[in-house]
Amino acid sequence: MVSVPAVVIAAPASGSGKTTIATGLMGALRRAGHAVAPFKVGPDFIDPGYHALATGRPGRNLDSVLVGEDLIGPLYRHGSAGADIAVVEGVMGLFDGRIDPHGGAVARGSTAHVAGLLGAPVVLVVDARGQSHSVAALLHGFTTFDSATRIVGVVLNRVGSPRHAEVLRQACQHAGVEVLGAIPRADELSVPSRHLGLVTAVEHGRLARDAVDAMTDLVARHVDIEAIVRAAGASVDAAPWDPAFAEPVASGVTVALAAGRAFSFGYPEHSELLRAAGADVVAFDPLTEALPPGAAAVVLPGGFPEEYGAELSANETVRRQIHVLADAGAPIHAECAGLTYLVDHLDGAPMCGVLSGAAHFTQRLTLGYRDAVAPAESSVHAVGTRSTGHEFHRTAVTFARSYEPAWAFRGAGGANVTDGAVHRGVHAAYLHTHAAAHPDAAYRFVSAASRLAG
Repeated sequence: MVSVPAVVIAAPASGSGKTTIATGLMGALRRAGHAVAPFKVGPDFIDPGYHALATGRPGRNLDSVLVGEDLIGPLYRHGSAGADIAVVEGVMGLFDGRIDPHGGAVARGSTAHVAGLLGAPVVLVVDARGQSHSVAALLHGFTTFDSATRIVGVVLNRVGSPRHAEVLRQACQHAGVEVLGAIPRADELSVPSRHLGLVTAVEHGRLARDAVDAMTDLVARHVDIEAIVRAAGASVDAAPWDPAFAEPVASGVTVALAAGRAFSFGYPEHSELLRAAGADVVAFDPLTEALPPGAAAVVLPGGFPEEYGAELSANETVRRQIHVLADAGAPIHAECAGLTYLVDHLDGAPMCGVLSGAAHFTQRLTLGYRDAVAPAESSVHAVGTRSTGHEFHRTAVTFARSYEPAWAFRGAGGANVTDGAVHRGVHAAYLHTHAAAHPDAAYRFVSAASRLAG
């Protein structure tokens, strides 16, 4: 099987500019006539939104912690179908990933780990501010640290002047690394970087498109696109992942999927699995819309509802509809933001009232992978199901009554932690999971919806 060639955009550390370069490269390749498949290493939901704008294809994640090593190749083959090149944006620094207590050169889930699983070359984005000849030592370290990680070139970012660029090129030549681009510092200022912070592409609309266009222009001017195309490659000996892994369990069942500015944190494979199970997945915006007619189940993904509390509260129609469905035992799958939408109040604003309790914004960021088990039977998981998920939130929920938890896991220091609630057909928790890791869960969910609709 011939794999679609890929290039992995990595960096020595976060903040080097790899999102700008990766997104701009995707846009520049598409502008040059390529069909580009976009990917992001790790559990991030925000960058793929910009990738989708740049390529016109769904932004997808490759996270070997969430789905396991064996699924990276199949998910890559699935996501790159119909493309002639793929761009994979890395996470954090090249070798940064889930901390392994036993050590190891390449951390699980790191950019280097995923690049190795794909057999793809790496282009390193280096922030050149404050250094000249020292970049040679940096490149020497990164190119020799792990022999299985193949760095084929460097893009120098935030270069101060033509003289600075020349000195840096000499240093890269000394290190034996080809310079594939040099981004002037002044030019980078034209890219509205605030659009890449904790603000999703769907929230910015036209401004997000303008930002992607600016990144595309930047990379097209200063990066050797043809050289990157020549360097691209991949070696994936696996069949594409297929959401239709089993026969459909329903027909004509409507699953309402929350979307829009407040609920944009979802992996495309989830919807693909629900459809393969026989569901008609219909997106709706809880800020302004009612549930789609005939909805028998609801999926509430993550996002930033705390930024839209008043607007969510003002849409009393959909809040009441969700409450009525939940009372009838309809399956409702909520993650992170979805959990905070189901409680009585979010920062004082009335929400759906499906779960007794309140959510509030905090200054504490909860972040990290969790190895969890489902302690209770639900519309999504059988009791005892084990899954690795990811938490990323600044809110907290306090329940006003006792519920069976959706997940249980070991927290910091080994303490036992429970997350979320299972109540009637509701499975709601902070933990984000990747549906491809448990495809049977989507089929189980659609089957439950079918029983209610029937």
